[in-house]
Amino acid sequence: MIATPSASATAPALHPALGTLLSRSTPAVMGVLNVTPDSFSDGGQFLAPDRALAQARRLIAEGADILDVGAESTRPYGGAEAVSAEQELARLRPILAEIVALGIPYPSTA
Repeated sequence: MIATPSASATAPALHPALGTLLSRSTPAVMGVLNVTPDSFSDGGQFLAPDRALAQARRLIAEGADILDVGAESTRPYGGAEAVSAEQELARLRPILAEIVALGIPYPSTA
């Protein structure tokens, strides 16, 4: 028999926010914010930083516990153009600090 380390011995420590989400008695809700000009789900309407931030606030107000901010299109039916890491960062830089400052995920109050 080959001995293997236990999961707890090899698993990295959880980020505090992940621990908070995992300790909830209800599922977490994820809001998706696409900051791409060719988003299949919203047609690129949140590419402008002010619109993206307003959408992030709206998603949180409507109950999102997590925000997935996408800066590269992943259209499921093909045709999505790959973009460089620099382009993704250029889309994220104007909004990321303000989104992080919104303070989610929130601890469960239930």
